[in-house]
Amino acid sequence: MSLLELTAYEAGEKLKSREISSKELTGAYLDRIEQIDGTIRAYLKVLPEKAMEMAEAADKKLASGENITPLTGIPIALKDLICTKGITTTCGSAMLAGFVPPYNATVYENLESAGAVLLGKTNMDEFAMGSSTENSAFFPTTNPWDTTRVPGGSSGGSAAVIAAKEALLSLGSDTGGSIRQPAAFCGITGLKPTYGSVSRYGLIAFASSLDQIGPMARDAKDTALIFDIISGHDPKDSTSVSYEKPVYGEIVKNPQIKGLKIGYPVNFFGEGLDPGINECLQNAKATLESLGAEFVEVELSTIGYALPAYYIIAPSEASSNLARYDGSRYGLRVEGCSDIVEMYKKSRRKGFGKEVIRRIMTGTYALSSGYYDAYYLKAQKVRTLIKQDFEKAFEKCDVIFTPTTPAPAFKIGEKTDDPISMYLSDIYTVSVNLAGLPGISAPCGFPDNLPAGMQLIGKAFDEATLLKTAAAYQTVTDFHKKMPK
Repeated sequence: MSLLELTAYEAGEKLKSREISSKELTGAYLDRIEQIDGTIRAYLKVLPEKAMEMAEAADKKLASGENITPLTGIPIALKDLICTKGITTTCGSAMLAGFVPPYNATVYENLESAGAVLLGKTNMDEFAMGSSTENSAFFPTTNPWDTTRVPGGSSGGSAAVIAAKEALLSLGSDTGGSIRQPAAFCGITGLKPTYGSVSRYGLIAFASSLDQIGPMARDAKDTALIFDIISGHDPKDSTSVSYEKPVYGEIVKNPQIKGLKIGYPVNFFGEGLDPGINECLQNAKATLESLGAEFVEVELSTIGYALPAYYIIAPSEASSNLARYDGSRYGLRVEGCSDIVEMYKKSRRKGFGKEVIRRIMTGTYALSSGYYDAYYLKAQKVRTLIKQDFEKAFEKCDVIFTPTTPAPAFKIGEKTDDPISMYLSDIYTVSVNLAGLPGISAPCGFPDNLPAGMQLIGKAFDEATLLKTAAAYQTVTDFHKKMPK
């Protein structure tokens, strides 16, 4: 078996038994990146020298048998908004091109301590604003299943590296679906954790009450391994929550879902859902039922208001968070201006792309005097109603079953001039962020030879049930094993 065929779990077992070395495994992935990333363009920065140094250090740990974790020696990739000390972190933006953070994000420190090997930083929509990774200031990433199509966004690079076998594991961030939607488009597994379960310290902010770092992998078992490492309380993050954390890697080893109650919101499966994806979802539903799960109908009546509420709250928070990028402290500065106001204007105009400017303007308007109550405050009230809707649904079930996306991956350039159509790509995912709940996307079929994803939504801090359910499904299906040619 090729080294690239191994899952993270399988590679970890072979590393521990010394059948393979981390240097061999890392070298295979670096060779793969060199061979195909010119086409996929998933990486903004590859770190061959650093990766081999980390692999050598991991091999020494493995040889001594001390401080071994399931990720020791495993090659990973990070979305380029996760701060890495001494390594450029651009957020996919011209504004931060060349920015080198003086500190590490907590998630990267945790992975480094676990012995993981960093291959590089992945491409993304600028400041995580987008659903296609076409909004990167540098270049678009392509979908490994069809390079004329998008990989999704904003974590498109982090999804593409898994599908194209350019990394074993990756981290993305999810503000309104940016882990789950690209996971569905690329045929991989992606987990958006409960808000507060993973530290956001060192994550460059888009919308602070919505952003959440999460893992992307080939299957639920690998996803659980990395989630074990990155989750948990962090005193550096004021939004981080201390909670009783299970060992997720153990939960997925022999997953059983007999008696599990799965909520089925009928209004998610009507108009607007691609027929091919709906057929895959109905087959997935039947498979879960065959494993002993029981489906019950639930009502999520406020879901139609999730997208408009999200596109007021998220841009409002973005307009506040991105105000710091003015050319005076760090980031891009346009020289030769006559005064500071001109410098602000020209630096921001040159440093930000069209989508970022659109969202800053939208958010600034929603927060302005006379409109705050009409838009922002009302959107926050709707957010509360959406959260209450989920709480009511969870009185009848353990998890909720929905589509991840309304259609398979679309063509590059197809929606760039139609932002509303682009925003509708997130129609099934944004409500999860507004409610602060966990959600996972797992591959469930291939309509027209393109991946489709099913989404499972869980109760707060109940990632264990999501991972167990996805893992159980993957023990009897092979969609997660299929890889693009």
